[in-house]
Amino acid sequence: MTHYPNGPIVIAAGGTGGHLFPGQALAQELRRRGRRIVLMTDERVQRFDKLFPDADIYAVPSATPSGKGIAGLLRAAPSILAGVARSFSILQRVKPAALIGFGGYPTLPPVLAAILRGVPACVHEQNAVLGRVNRLAGPHVQAIASTFDAPKFLKARDAGKLVLTGNPVRDAVIAQAGAAYETPGNEGKIKLLVFGGSQGARVMSDIVPLALARLPERLRRRLSVVQQCRAEDIARVGEIYSAADIDAELNAFFDDMPARIAACHLVIGRSGASTVSELAVIGRPAILVPLPHSLDNDQKANAEKLAQAGAAWMIEQKYFTEDALCERLEKLFEDPADLEAAARAAKAQGQPNAVRDLADLVEALGRGEFRALRRRGRNGGKSDGDAKLLKFAIGGA
Repeated sequence: MTHYPNGPIVIAAGGTGGHLFPGQALAQELRRRGRRIVLMTDERVQRFDKLFPDADIYAVPSATPSGKGIAGLLRAAPSILAGVARSFSILQRVKPAALIGFGGYPTLPPVLAAILRGVPACVHEQNAVLGRVNRLAGPHVQAIASTFDAPKFLKARDAGKLVLTGNPVRDAVIAQAGAAYETPGNEGKIKLLVFGGSQGARVMSDIVPLALARLPERLRRRLSVVQQCRAEDIARVGEIYSAADIDAELNAFFDDMPARIAACHLVIGRSGASTVSELAVIGRPAILVPLPHSLDNDQKANAEKLAQAGAAWMIEQKYFTEDALCERLEKLFEDPADLEAAARAAKAQGQPNAVRDLADLVEALGRGEFRALRRRGRNGGKSDGDAKLLKFAIGGA
């Protein structure tokens, strides 16, 4: 294929916010560099106009195999093959410099088409577990960008392609990265933020209000709760808080979530890739309740990473009860030094330069100047013991 170093960058992303938000952050950075952006996504394309306002957006057929095994794959094959054909045609028309896929089955057809056409391509893994599409594409792309230094299921043959960039976060998150953590002390307001991912989570509405209502009165009167609820849960959750005399703001959606994270003392939420990355960049402690049936247990792996760093407390959903949560919260609120220490630990895990590093990688691929160098340590020069990681260099530097 003819090389087009000045062509657009194609971003293949779709499905959940965990795949879309890093793509949005990368698009913002590349637009600042004067790059034209092409988004190839699934057929829910209208949802993404506001996330990618300056991009040329193309809908590509795809499907997620239903169930495990060859039967599920065969049922999805016609849509995937149609998506590959459509993607092949789009790539021929837009003449991209490079393509990056953010995982999930909506990205499979564009990534396969790029491989077939010889377009310089890489994939990005947001989670601590390498996703199935990225595992499939790994042997055939030039680089595997990663949030974590040793994603589960990375094959030894592909380890030489691993580039530790971190997980890009949106401009609105970076804008809050400098907000200092202020401990609530022993008398001040305790600001608690509760959310369950882009679609909300019923378990948060079922457990959190009842757990907070069981706290001692001296703690309840200090609480200021902001909680994302499903619309159908708002009334009953509000009644519980009102009866317990707890100040609470409830909504089905908050469009200023990064500012809400920065303003709180503690988050209770799921542990999707974007949530974990945003908590770390802003530097806020959290109680994380992984989605129990997430593919390959990626949310549990994400939560374990922060918990092992001292930045969060993980409670698996089967143990996420009123008693367990109330006991944990009472200990934390009675000794806010633990919250402050966890906030520092979270901040130490943050990778605020991830979007810059990922944009550098993609542009290097587009120019044909990418090469891998072994080095020690992780993004930003922090040491990770003897772990050998790959960092990229431009023009052999």
